Amino acid sequence: MKFPLYIAKRYLFSKSSQNAINIINIITSVVVVIGALALFIVLSGFAGLKSFSLSFSNDFDPDIKIEAATGKSFLVSAAQIKQLQDIPEIVSFSQVVEERVVLSLNNKHHIANIKGVDQYFKKVNVVDSIMFVGAWVNPDEYDSAVVGIGISKLLGVIANDYSGLLEIIVPKPGTKSITSSSKNPYEKVKVLTRGVYSLNEDLDDKYVFTNLELAQELLEFETNEVTNIEFDLLPESDEIVVKEKISAVFNDEVIIKNRIELNDALYKMLNTENLAIYLIFTLVLILALFNVVGAIVMMILDKRSNMKTLFSMGTTVKQIKRIFFYQGIIITTLGGILGITLGVIAVYLQLQFKIFYITANLPYPVKLEFMNCVTVFLTITILGILASFLASRRITRDFIANS
Repeated sequence: MKFPLYIAKRYLFSKSSQNAINIINIITSVVVVIGALALFIVLSGFAGLKSFSLSFSNDFDPDIKIEAATGKSFLVSAAQIKQLQDIPEIVSFSQVVEERVVLSLNNKHHIANIKGVDQYFKKVNVVDSIMFVGAWVNPDEYDSAVVGIGISKLLGVIANDYSGLLEIIVPKPGTKSITSSSKNPYEKVKVLTRGVYSLNEDLDDKYVFTNLELAQELLEFETNEVTNIEFDLLPESDEIVVKEKISAVFNDEVIIKNRIELNDALYKMLNTENLAIYLIFTLVLILALFNVVGAIVMMILDKRSNMKTLFSMGTTVKQIKRIFFYQGIIITTLGGILGITLGVIAVYLQLQFKIFYITANLPYPVKLEFMNCVTVFLTITILGILASFLASRRITRDFIANS
């Protein structure tokens, strides 16, 4: 192995008598470096976009959320609350009531979700970071609310506007239809908008937050009846263990979901896109590595007389094949390492100095991940081995004899 590797390095790093061969080797090396650089930057850019996309849901979604296994709501006893408080992995939890409602203001209407939350909701979700104007729901005010900026624009809702109270309308439970004989088939309540939140386009027109008691009364729930409970866990907690403990508290009568399960469609979409982008750029890299095959073939043709000499001195055909096989691996490995290094530098500069922007105030998100380095290196190496093997197969005993 040492002899073929030594000759391969000599052939690679020494200039050929044919100037065209030198140019081909230089171009091949540059192509490999650019291919590795491009693949790494694309993977880092997509990792940044993925983190950027998930950051909105991560700020808004709890670590774990439980829902009723049957129906829309379930009862929570004082004993169950105490049992949940005794689970050491749980930092805090919040009882929530959620249902579809109609919002109305100045003859404008919008269908949204009311989300009645208790005073612990701020401990489970980072609500301060999403507030656009005003303040969060005041636990001491029964009729206060917070809406998304999308709802604010659609209905003309202004924070702390006592002259423009937002009306929340929901059909009474058991009412058959709006043409029912009941004189008033709806429950209605007017609330003062204390604040407006801004998160993303989908969620900004989806929720109106109110106090838990108001939502329970509006939906005619019992005082211990909720639609879900949201949990904040210790960072080092084992989600599987916590799920088992929570399930035991409710006798397996609830559905327990973690953050990924709450956004399974989003995660699947992002992972699918990541795989598609990787495969597309790998295909581009395969086409680029045809240059390696061409460079090795040209080197074989250039060194035909040398091969005959080596063969006459006792070098086997297998060893001569390995010379050019190792040469291709060296080209791709060194090119891959250099490309990854340049990619790391480029991503680091973007993270530190925000060179490229999507908008005037939004730098292009990138993420420096060690796994991307490993992925690019393995891809380059595997494809380089395959390209080198295909090129070195050209060498046979007859080929050497006729040189």
